[in-house]
Amino acid sequence: MNVSLFQAAAAMNASSRWQDLIAQNLSASSIPGFKKQDISFSAIEAGLMGARGASATQPAHFTLPRMEGYTNFSNGELKFTGVKTDTAIDGPGFFEVQLPNGTAGYTRDGEFHVDAQGQLVTKSGHLVMGSNGTLQLDPNDPNPITIASNGDISQGAARKGRLKVVEFNTPQLLAPVGGGLFAALDSKLQPTDSSRASIRQGFLEGANTSPVIEMANMITAMRHFEANHRMVQLQDERMGKAISELAGT
Repeated sequence: MNVSLFQAAAAMNASSRWQDLIAQNLSASSIPGFKKQDISFSAIEAGLMGARGASATQPAHFTLPRMEGYTNFSNGELKFTGVKTDTAIDGPGFFEVQLPNGTAGYTRDGEFHVDAQGQLVTKSGHLVMGSNGTLQLDPNDPNPITIASNGDISQGAARKGRLKVVEFNTPQLLAPVGGGLFAALDSKLQPTDSSRASIRQGFLEGANTSPVIEMANMITAMRHFEANHRMVQLQDERMGKAISELAGT
């Protein structure tokens, strides 16, 4: 078995997946609160090679490269918008929203607005959850909406509720479901009300990805792919030459 061929092919597959993640980061770089996908490379033991030589008694191990993607939850830059329903989390935590299927979703995108029914919703129409359920405001009330640093929402002098902001013991287990939203699908995830987060009214958190850095990473990933593609070609040529020479003997 040509181990070098398998290793180069595995490295090409990893580089291709890396390019997919970079493309995702680039396409979502303008989404408030977006968390980029990073990668880690490792080597896995893929099998054993048969012992060679008269004195060889132990088979040799060989490894293949592997790429794993993970979400980078570092904070993005807070940007002032002045919109009263825009909110950003300064610190750890996630806003809880209600997904169309009735389950809970979690996001750092605080670009909210009040719909025609007076409910606080995300730009995609998902209901924003409060500590005691959905947040109901009066769309006909001219009084300004104020959001305190602890998440309390008021309309004029009337308190309307408190934004539900939660933390997770292992946020890396959250599953991205698109649009800057995450779902807690892993049973190991334990949400708790966040006591460390400070809410900033009139701000949005920018994506924690840089288009310049991602473009540089894309070039690197392409160079990795090309180098391993050339290795596959060399191994194929070497095997073809060996077969040709053996056939002529």
